[in-house]
Amino acid sequence: MKKLFTLLLIAGAANANAQKLDTLTIEKIMRDPKWIGTSPSEIRWSDDSKKALFKWNNDKTGPDALFAITPGSSKPEKVSVEDQRNLTGNGSWNKKHTQKVFEKNGDLYLEDLKTNKTTQLTHTEQRESSPVFNGDETRIVFSQANNLFALKLNGSGLEQLTNFVKAAKNKKAKDESNEEEKWLKKQQAELFDIIKVEAKDAKQDSVQEALLAPKQLKELPFGDKRVGRVKISPDERFITYRLTKPAADVKEAIVPNYVTASGFTEDIPNRSKVGRPSSTSETYIFDRQRDTVYKINTKEIPGIKDLPDYVKDYPNELAELKKQNADRQVTVEGPFWSDNSAFAVVVVSAQDNKDRWIMRLDATTGRLALLDRQRDEAWIGGPGIENGAAGNVGYVDDIHFYYQSEASGYSHIYLVDVTSGAKKQLTSGKWEVQTLQLSNDKKTFYFTANIDHPGLTDFYSMPVTGGSPVKITSLKGGNEVTLSPDEKWLAIRYSYSNKPWDLYVQANKQGAKALQITNSVSAEYNSYPWRAPEIITFKNRYGSDVYARIYQPKKADAAKPAVIFVHGAGYLQEVTYSWSYYFREFMFNNMLADNGYTVLDIDYTASAGYGRDWRTGIYRHMGGKDLTDQADGVKYLVEKYGVNPKHVGLYGGSYGGFITLMGMFTEPDVFAAGGAIRSVTDWAHYNHEYTANILNEPFTDEIAYRQSSPIYFANGLKGNLLMLHGMIDQNVNYQDIVRLSQKLIELHKENWELASFPVEDHAFEQASSWTDEYKRIYKLFEQTLKK
Repeated sequence: MKKLFTLLLIAGAANANAQKLDTLTIEKIMRDPKWIGTSPSEIRWSDDSKKALFKWNNDKTGPDALFAITPGSSKPEKVSVEDQRNLTGNGSWNKKHTQKVFEKNGDLYLEDLKTNKTTQLTHTEQRESSPVFNGDETRIVFSQANNLFALKLNGSGLEQLTNFVKAAKNKKAKDESNEEEKWLKKQQAELFDIIKVEAKDAKQDSVQEALLAPKQLKELPFGDKRVGRVKISPDERFITYRLTKPAADVKEAIVPNYVTASGFTEDIPNRSKVGRPSSTSETYIFDRQRDTVYKINTKEIPGIKDLPDYVKDYPNELAELKKQNADRQVTVEGPFWSDNSAFAVVVVSAQDNKDRWIMRLDATTGRLALLDRQRDEAWIGGPGIENGAAGNVGYVDDIHFYYQSEASGYSHIYLVDVTSGAKKQLTSGKWEVQTLQLSNDKKTFYFTANIDHPGLTDFYSMPVTGGSPVKITSLKGGNEVTLSPDEKWLAIRYSYSNKPWDLYVQANKQGAKALQITNSVSAEYNSYPWRAPEIITFKNRYGSDVYARIYQPKKADAAKPAVIFVHGAGYLQEVTYSWSYYFREFMFNNMLADNGYTVLDIDYTASAGYGRDWRTGIYRHMGGKDLTDQADGVKYLVEKYGVNPKHVGLYGGSYGGFITLMGMFTEPDVFAAGGAIRSVTDWAHYNHEYTANILNEPFTDEIAYRQSSPIYFANGLKGNLLMLHGMIDQNVNYQDIVRLSQKLIELHKENWELASFPVEDHAFEQASSWTDEYKRIYKLFEQTLKK
């Protein structure tokens, strides 16, 4: 017994040691992230607001499961399979928020909160989708194979509202007779009474058949175009739809996959490249009352022919464009109808990304009247203002329409009177409205914003008429809030810079306490004193404040080395008080600091969270201000922290890899070593949606691409460069890094190497790949920055 007790003590001690994280190593921090703990995700509320639902892996094994928590309780419980089957899908509520219509498995259902009853409305082989209540809430309007149908809530009537056809039928058959046959028919009718009688009887039969036949729906031909965005006004008079002509001859890249089950190389179909032909669209109105169809008229939009400023750099092309005097291609989103169907508003976006118009639509004529125009010589964007999409818009009453705009330099809430065009800015300041939601009674806005500090997000309320925002959350860090349907509760996914996300529940009241529901972080993670990096600011060479996270060593290495971490995505905010998307790099930066490095993590020009000017500061020159911010950060470290300017490296992935390459090629006296991960090497080979916003198109703005692409500057390499890339990367294709490698070979550069990862896409998945990757980066820094 004593021997058994001793063995148990030894086993317990071994287990305790296994749970303790002492010295950080690459192998430890790059394991399957479940060792840290699994944070709750996909948070939503039950329709009756009695439970918050979320995905979670509390035991850190197997797949995530669905859990539920009741407000006031702190003990989440797993949701049974049977209860999961009974959950409703996303849908549309009635005005009183007592009934919801939704689609599930291709059929429609109606949920009534008062009776706690769910009724199946359809049971068909075809899929019904996108159900909404009509204006007086007596019918449900839904889509089935592009066409709209209306179903009475009492179940007594189904009506088809649209009839989309490939081509319209010929209403009257064409007489194919030749001249001889026509003459003979005419003669027969002239000579014989029986022929006249038969013709008269046939005509009467035709009239009778027409009277007895069901009314024919107007045919809406679409030809070689795609039908989409089919919407109906609340009073069911107007139906709008978009016809999109797909772009022709779009060539797509192919990604070879070498490690396959078949043993053969298999090609993965991939995306097109920037500058590819774009689809075009037109939006039509079907007036059911007049049984007529016509287009929304975009020709009279103010500035529809305006050319972007950058074409002034190309005089010949500018002259040709002025001669053409063509309307720009636009996309129409909406319309958005007032509840009484009196007004309709559309959001129009220019395909060249320079304009966004909010316009009142006269549905009886298809004409547009301007309510607001946002012109940006860089590109339209910012929170709630996505170009090519409607963004955060809607009505607070039948004549006041809300939207977000960067007119002040930051994304804020605006209200416009659709009858007079009078506008009012409801929020203001050097901060951004990041999410926006209108209350059920349309009297209150709920939104998240970074009012107190660019790196802090909180949840606020404000009357729709404006006023001072009321802060409801009080946890310092990142707050991702899901409001309950009855608006009485908040489900908050909260984190801090050194503490991963967990779930809290709080009453929707200022000063209410948030109750922690989940505790997802492992004991092993908590056993290490993770730095909460200090958020600092420094001035860049243009006089602007640059926000950064700094990781300081307890004892700097004798070589006084420093590393700059460059976040990816370009337009992303990294310097916050919340848990980072780059949590592996957060741990790696801690490890670097443990080993004597000073690490700086910068929200460089074009990062999110700092307003329009910062967002667009890289227009036509990526690798410009975004790179000089990194160099200015090095200068700051040298002057304030005593870093050795000859011992500075940088690393990052995707956009961070691109900046690493530009730093090594164009600032070779600043950066001695660089680890470039999944890097863009030539923007002309990246995708259209992201790149065309910032650099226009390669054949229209070659200057922008030449000054922004690392491959043109490879001859500037002096320091030690390590490149790392997944071979089945479907975002930044492996071809990118191969082309740069060939350029370095032709330039006779020797101080570089490429590590290829055969089974990895853009975001690595295998722990072995992460481990190998960061071992190489750490070795690079150890060998080059501490000599």
